[in-house]
Amino acid sequence: MEVAPGFSACLSARRYTLVGHRPWSSVHIRSGRLRLAPFSEQLFARAPNSGRGQETGLRFWNLSDVYDVWNGRPAKRGDEGSAPFFESERTSPVVCLVADEASSFIWSGHKDGRIRSWKIPKQGSEYLWEGGKVEDTKILENTIGAGTGDPGSLFKEGLSWQAHRTSVLSMIITSYGDIWTSCEGGVLKAWPWESIEKSLSLTIEERHMAALLVERSYVDLRSLVTVNGVCSLPSVDIKYLLSDSSRSKVWSAGSLTFALWDSRKRELLKVFNIDGQIENRVDVAQSQETHVEDEMKVKLTKKEKSGSMSFFQRSRNALIGAADAVRRVAQKGTFGEDRKTEALAIAADGMIWTGCTNGSLVQWDGNGNRVHEVHHHTSAVKVICSFGTRLWVGYVNGFVQIIDLEGSLLGEWLAHSGPVIKIVVGASYLLTLASHGGIRGWSLTSPGPIDNILRAELSSKELTYTKMEKIKILAGSWNVGQQRASHDSLISWLASAARDVGLVVVGLQEVEMGAGFLAMSAAKETVGIEGSANGQWWLDNIGRTLDEGTSFERVGSRQLAGLLIGAWARKNIRPNVGDVDAAAVACGFGRAIGNKGAVGLRMRVFDRVLCFVNSHFAAHLEAVNKRNADFDHIFRTLSFTRPSAGLNSGSAGATSVQVPRGGNSTASHSDEKPELSEADMVVFMGDFNYRLFGLSYDEARDMVSQRCFDWLREKDQLRAEMKAGKVFQGMREGQIKFPPTYKFERHQPGLSAYDSSEKKRIPAWCDRVLYRDNRSISVAECSLECPVVSSIALYEACMDVTDSDHKPIRCIFNVEIAHVDRTVRRQEFGEILASHQKIKYLYKEYSIIPETIVSTDNIILQNSDTSILRISNKSDKHRATFEIICRGQSTIRDDGSPFELCTKGSFGFPNWLQVQPAAGIINAGQSTEVTIHHEDFCTLEEFVDGIPQNWWCEDTRDKEVLLLVKVTGSYSTERRIHPVHVRRCYQNKVSCDDKKGRSRRFEGNHLQRADPRTSSETINLCHSLPMKENTRFR
Repeated sequence: MEVAPGFSACLSARRYTLVGHRPWSSVHIRSGRLRLAPFSEQLFARAPNSGRGQETGLRFWNLSDVYDVWNGRPAKRGDEGSAPFFESERTSPVVCLVADEASSFIWSGHKDGRIRSWKIPKQGSEYLWEGGKVEDTKILENTIGAGTGDPGSLFKEGLSWQAHRTSVLSMIITSYGDIWTSCEGGVLKAWPWESIEKSLSLTIEERHMAALLVERSYVDLRSLVTVNGVCSLPSVDIKYLLSDSSRSKVWSAGSLTFALWDSRKRELLKVFNIDGQIENRVDVAQSQETHVEDEMKVKLTKKEKSGSMSFFQRSRNALIGAADAVRRVAQKGTFGEDRKTEALAIAADGMIWTGCTNGSLVQWDGNGNRVHEVHHHTSAVKVICSFGTRLWVGYVNGFVQIIDLEGSLLGEWLAHSGPVIKIVVGASYLLTLASHGGIRGWSLTSPGPIDNILRAELSSKELTYTKMEKIKILAGSWNVGQQRASHDSLISWLASAARDVGLVVVGLQEVEMGAGFLAMSAAKETVGIEGSANGQWWLDNIGRTLDEGTSFERVGSRQLAGLLIGAWARKNIRPNVGDVDAAAVACGFGRAIGNKGAVGLRMRVFDRVLCFVNSHFAAHLEAVNKRNADFDHIFRTLSFTRPSAGLNSGSAGATSVQVPRGGNSTASHSDEKPELSEADMVVFMGDFNYRLFGLSYDEARDMVSQRCFDWLREKDQLRAEMKAGKVFQGMREGQIKFPPTYKFERHQPGLSAYDSSEKKRIPAWCDRVLYRDNRSISVAECSLECPVVSSIALYEACMDVTDSDHKPIRCIFNVEIAHVDRTVRRQEFGEILASHQKIKYLYKEYSIIPETIVSTDNIILQNSDTSILRISNKSDKHRATFEIICRGQSTIRDDGSPFELCTKGSFGFPNWLQVQPAAGIINAGQSTEVTIHHEDFCTLEEFVDGIPQNWWCEDTRDKEVLLLVKVTGSYSTERRIHPVHVRRCYQNKVSCDDKKGRSRRFEGNHLQRADPRTSSETINLCHSLPMKENTRFR
């Protein structure tokens, strides 16, 4: 089952279907951004940016409500078709999220370096098992732990403090309840739960004091491994943190190195690289946390040439030199890029998996030893998620793969149109988040028979959720010859034709040229900078011509040297336009200079993918083959892998767009299907430079003056090459009823202005607009099977415009779009799941939790005792996954009764208790042994401003811990719970066995001292009942 994606509010208002073949059925949740965090029946995500600002918030969904509608609750613009959600107040952009069910907090790390907690009402409030229950810990009102917020708001902001000076890159909660965070420059801090817990108990009026208390309690883990100013950790950004609760360890990872830590002692165990080799390198420690900025500068030096060298020769040498510099910098910048770590996850069997930019997956054991590597995909890995006996891998091209615990491929499918950046499991869903903000939820049983049933049932109801839309699109192209147009020219070209148009896309060529500009543009592209002053002038003035801000909004733009493309959507259409990406391909000298090439925009309009490409091909009459090659290169290599300048801001210019890994021009796509072939509609516009052949200048002028365009079209190189199938395969063009658009004398009106120089260039239709839609035949009707059908309403040149030696052209398309009404489809999806008997039966079969027993429910530990807890899987065919958490610790009173349970963050263990392994998989019919060890740990070490201060305190009071053994199957998040009580006694006190006034919980049970020789044979067994899915853990 899939709860599928929507656009971020800043991008689109409608849900969209999968691009290409969809193997499994789907239903959409809605948009989030960048991060996901699940509770057992709730999903949290970062809300999209608000307008032009940088603030964001949090959203959460009750997963039981994803098939519902808003039911009168107001939805934000663009979210009307989404599953209903709740949103917090705006904050600094959220970078990372951690769900803590123990405290019912969502912890968020922010770009401004702050950490915030959000109190969320739970859907369940107690633990249940056969024979008992434990109520939630009561939180006093008017405390920071209770949270503050607007009356009636479900979001309550709790504790907040300044954790770092720069952005929080990653955050986890360890198996001992501490929060670890990282930021730039290798900074790693631990925040003890004891300080956080104390701050949460303070009143709202003491908020400042609470923040100060936590801020001063941090442990600077980097300083702990620094001796005499030398640190054994590299000063690289720690992008990933992983808590290995099975062994009480923490992994911290940069792009090429890892560090392994003991989470209880906060000790560094090992530093190693991506090959598994121990790292002996040392870095000089920074005295203060600093923001490290890497700058790449390309300096182009002008060599003195002899005065006899021509201007053309000097320009050509400058361009070739710039191309060589670009290649060298690109190669240097991409050294080792294909092996960078992009994902880090732990499997249920305790093995660690990392994903790399070259698509490889590496398996490690818990001690940081490299086990083996598998390679199932060529795209970069972005995320890995594990549940039960399987792992899911998300890739930068939108694919998701399923592998087993040994790394064998089980299946794959296209989940999103963009990179999959987060995958989590909750409420028996696999939830995937794409970089554009779409969230989709898939059944843990997929692929399987349930998918086939759902697909068939949904197909039979297709007409009920099909919506038809009509939109007019204006595509305009102009080679401006490095000139700036007058306002009247822009009015004549665009404004006069845009009155009833919903989308305007403009492509310009030769916005700016010259050897120096082209060389600098190529160098800037390599380091991720694009745009120019001239390009910005054109965007601003076209915007003013279209009444930008009142009638239209800019949705995206891209500039490559002299090529520029921009798109504007009418305000009533804007909520249905989103997921805007930009791309560029250079076809000039060495395929590195942008004097020729293409820029493109890809966007979703009413859930369908439309691509617009502005191109400039090779010049000169005889260069037909070069022009064909330019098109082929552009079509095959144009890759929309980065956001456009206008992605999040309607007023954004054509500057400051980052290029990943060398940009589009150097990427190899020989083994991948061209992205343009996946679009529902593609429009090519530009100066294609195809000329008229087989006639003289005078003959062409005579035919133009007589308007014999049919005869001239027979002499058109482009028409001949398309008939031969050599270029623009499968594309169409409107009937040409206007004079050739090249070449004219500037500022001279009429057809008499054709080139009268010595060269007397033959007039030609250099400037064209071609397109294709979903139709395989010209008479196909618009439907979900053929979702985009277009026709040309207008195709003409603006002959009265004289600012350039080319005439601007424009083409208006009437476009019909069929798409899915996500609200209706989601409701249909829910009704099928609720009523279809076969599906209900299959889900029941998949939700089987293997029967398990534990060897005892009571353990007594004294001094450094160790006990063995045996967990047995009684199923003869199903594997069982187990996890042991600490529900809480209580202190035993003198009369033997316990105080109220105190729960640490994320059900962390007390420091005196070691449980290993605390998670794992038990094969059918087998058992596993868990060591329960009492560590004689009586030193409480307190840190103030990162400086350790030891406090030797002997806590001689007896403690009692409630451990919960959670058991799940492979295809459902439903679980069984086994409670195990562990009591700690001290040797210098009265023996626990003889102590009077013992807690009633221990009466009538077979109590055993911790003895590894006998405890595993204890006969007292606990058989537990399955828990309901909405049972809440605290």
